[in-house]
Amino acid sequence: MAEQQDNAQRTEEPTPKRLAEARKKGDAPKSQEVIAAAILAAGALAIWLLADPAMRGFAEIGVSFLDRPHDFVVDGPALQHLFAEVALALAAAGGGLLLLFLIAALAGNIGQALPVWTTERMKPSLQKLSPIAGAKRIFGPSGMFNFAKGVGKLIIVGAILAFALWPDRDLLVTALFSDSAGLLELARLLVIKLIGLTLIAMLVIAALDYGFQRNSWKKRLRMTKEEIRRELKETEGDPQIKGRLRQQREQRARQRNITAVKNAAVLIMNPTHYAVALDYEMGAAEPPRCVAKGVDNVALKMRDVAREHNIPIVENPPLARALHASIDIDDEIPFEHYEAVAQVIGFVMNNARKAAPTPMQ
Repeated sequence: MAEQQDNAQRTEEPTPKRLAEARKKGDAPKSQEVIAAAILAAGALAIWLLADPAMRGFAEIGVSFLDRPHDFVVDGPALQHLFAEVALALAAAGGGLLLLFLIAALAGNIGQALPVWTTERMKPSLQKLSPIAGAKRIFGPSGMFNFAKGVGKLIIVGAILAFALWPDRDLLVTALFSDSAGLLELARLLVIKLIGLTLIAMLVIAALDYGFQRNSWKKRLRMTKEEIRRELKETEGDPQIKGRLRQQREQRARQRNITAVKNAAVLIMNPTHYAVALDYEMGAAEPPRCVAKGVDNVALKMRDVAREHNIPIVENPPLARALHASIDIDDEIPFEHYEAVAQVIGFVMNNARKAAPTPMQ
């Protein structure tokens, strides 16, 4: 009852911090179907690349035995030599396939979540021994989904077998009475066809299963409103995070500064350390307004943007420093700078717009 009430209170999506902490403990969404699909894909690739030479090698042994069985001695060195050849071929093929499957399984695991060394999963827990918890795992949404998935896989495999074999049923009957080479070639083609169709089905199942596992994982990690508030308080109190947030805010402010220059009427510089971008409308009663300002690298970037958008650039070091010190962004220029700014505006109006900085005379 208490657990149901707790789950009912967990209405908020998990935060990135909670998801990261879960991953550090080895709790990450994983689908066994993805691993199975990766192994099957590796097998399909191996068959596609190696089936023909492998089948030819086995065919040479098989055909010679089936076509001329009287040439083989069932005892003695000849039989031992035959068994040794077959065993060596099987060991080479099996060892290579086993290594390929192992690599595919690792890739399927790592592709879903990077490996994390943790002892959290090894800690004893009464929850793991609880019969009620076990029953919930079996008969709960996850258990029912796994049951439906298993039944669906059986149906799909049966449908694939029927779809692959039924059109070739007459060919299969005919092949039983054909030579050994023809029978082996037909078997190879059917195996490739079956694996290809099964792989397509497994990829679809793996995608659906991974989506379900990820959704269930995030649902299990949902948080209460109180947990969200507590985490937010802890996060904001972290000096490193506060510094990072402040740095991000300053970076966004600088970017807005630089972007606003393209809407300015004139850029006043000193020429490299200070820059103030002003906007004004001809005939308007309002005085010019500061739309952006910056120093050093920001000032140089503002100059580049002004050149790119053909904004007039005027070099007036005393005025640039004075404006930068006395006004903020979106402020109108102070009364004491009206005359100096009016001279700049008059200078701009009497000169064609130029991309390069133009010193006032």
